Amino acid sequence: MKYNSTNWLNIKSYPQCLLLYTWNLDSPFLPLLSKFKTNHRTPNLPPPGPWKLPVLGNLHQIVGSLPHLELRDLAKKYGPLMLLQLGQVHTIVVSSQQVAKEEVRTHDVFFASRLHVQTPQILSYNYGDIIFSPNRESWKQLGRISVSELLSTKRVQSFRSKREEEVNNLINWISSKGGSAINFIEKVYSLMYGITSRAAFGRRNLENKKRFSFMEETIRVSF
Repeated sequence: MKYNSTNWLNIKSYPQCLLLYTWNLDSPFLPLLSKFKTNHRTPNLPPPGPWKLPVLGNLHQIVGSLPHLELRDLAKKYGPLMLLQLGQVHTIVVSSQQVAKEEVRTHDVFFASRLHVQTPQILSYNYGDIIFSPNRESWKQLGRISVSELLSTKRVQSFRSKREEEVNNLINWISSKGGSAINFIEKVYSLMYGITSRAAFGRRNLENKKRFSFMEETIRVSF
């Protein structure tokens, strides 16, 4: 399938889509969740895609140990812009740098919001956080605050010693285990907790760790 800019008209006329794109076909896929609306009155054909099963859609074609390879194989057949159906969710799969650039830069306004899901709506007090907030003025304000107060070079550098200490602790712990099996995922979560807790509260403590574990479990169950 040859890509051209008119394909975006097809996407924008297809309501409630989930956008999934990969920076290259041989790397693990990176999801970008977006919900968008359109005012186009003339219907357009959706992007091409494989056949679908009732209820499941295309889940049976990508569920496996290496889903990014399944997406790679499907993209070879249907092109860098294709439509999948994951259960009841229509999903646009973008698998080339050119098309990803179109989405991220040229047509970013159409993909700036998130899907409306009940669980994050409840947890974030009606999408009041920066992650699930729709593309509106409050979200832009949160973004500006984050850039100036959390992500500025000065602020990031102020936490450098804490990050390095937590990473060194992880490396030393792995070295102490020799060649024995370890639960690396658990230690990565612990590393995330350590960095986040020390940046937010100044230190690690049991109470904050319990809260972090609760948040982790909430996210796991929700999604």
